Amino acid sequence: MPLERADAQGTNICMESGGLRVDAVILTGASSGIGLCVSRMLCRLGYEVFGFGREFASVKPDKEDVFLELFHPVVCDLLDTDRLLAKVKEITNKSRVVMLVNNAGTAYFGPHEELNPQKIQQMTRVNLEVPMILTQQLLRTLKKHKGYVINIASVTAYGTNPHGCAYGATKAGLAGFSHSLFDEVRKYGVKVVTVFPDMTQTNLYRNADFKESEEELARILPEEVAQAVEFAISQREGLVVSDLTLKPQLHRIHRKPVK
Repeated sequence: MPLERADAQGTNICMESGGLRVDAVILTGASSGIGLCVSRMLCRLGYEVFGFGREFASVKPDKEDVFLELFHPVVCDLLDTDRLLAKVKEITNKSRVVMLVNNAGTAYFGPHEELNPQKIQQMTRVNLEVPMILTQQLLRTLKKHKGYVINIASVTAYGTNPHGCAYGATKAGLAGFSHSLFDEVRKYGVKVVTVFPDMTQTNLYRNADFKESEEELARILPEEVAQAVEFAISQREGLVVSDLTLKPQLHRIHRKPVK
């Protein structure tokens, strides 16, 4: 077994026969919102983050140089399965992956009859199929290193969702997958954590006629979701925070102006 330690800056380092290696994370939806905040947090903790996204033009350098050193943007359409698997193989061949963060998500809202097959397929694939495929691809290495699978779900996973039936169903599927996976792999030391955020200030609602409230007490910040992930991965060996639900104090939404 490799000997793990943290250097003076807190960087997660593994001492192997071939030299020192920084623990690595594969994270989807890393170019904005929750994914970018979680990436910054993990880099601050000393992880090397391979962040998947469609484009990173809007990602600005962090004030801390560690983000520039440890964050690696991976431009990839998650629905291009062959390219996705090739990128994952390329990363695992050179890096010691100890964590997978399934964060990427897409959403379409409105009466179910007004959706179309393409929108339903996109939500199902991005929100559920991709996390299951990535987990399957990485599970052996995560078992080896007793690592983490972090799934960013939604509070819609355990409620009824008029005008969001399909989206809620994909998140319920992700939550069900997470819970079953934990019972399957816990004996190998793998930790499976599911985070259930409520209305968060992201661009998830770009296709909806509403968005998160502009009131501070009625929305969650993506940095706060990152703090929840940090809390989950900071527990002692042997304790798993399997589910984390985040809700704002007030339950309100902001209706977009009718065009």
